[in-house]
Amino acid sequence: MPRIELKTRIKAEKEVVFDLSRSIDLHKISTEHTNETAISGKTSGLLGEGEWVTWRARHFGVYQSLTSKITEFIRPDFFSDEMVRGAFKSFRHEHHFNDFNGGTLMIDYFDYKAPFGFLGNLVDELFLKNYMKGLLEKRNQTIKEFAESKRWKEIIKN
Repeated sequence: MPRIELKTRIKAEKEVVFDLSRSIDLHKISTEHTNETAISGKTSGLLGEGEWVTWRARHFGVYQSLTSKITEFIRPDFFSDEMVRGAFKSFRHEHHFNDFNGGTLMIDYFDYKAPFGFLGNLVDELFLKNYMKGLLEKRNQTIKEFAESKRWKEIIKN
């Protein structure tokens, strides 16, 4: 099973980074280039334990839908989401948050299985893994920009 691991250092409180990471609204901002939108389940605000969202986005020129659910939730240290329905055979995305030098070290583990057996594995090797890594890096950069600039207040409303 392929794994993508990312570490992002963010000069912001762990609670802020945690909440931005589970924000549907911020996710939409980070994926504007794919026209991603939440179409069912929870469609705005912050996802919590047991909640789910169905996304619709354009990837590789084709619109696709994917439903993921928050399966574990320990605020503000960890949460995971898993695909319930979608193009992958499966995926699990773990989000870890650690205090680090007055800020936060955010660590992502994205484990997935491509569909279509051997053909899916070939596609993964050729371009899927790099494509997914790029999406996650863009997401993390957006979280970092909002958290460090105090724009997080636009997203997280108390």
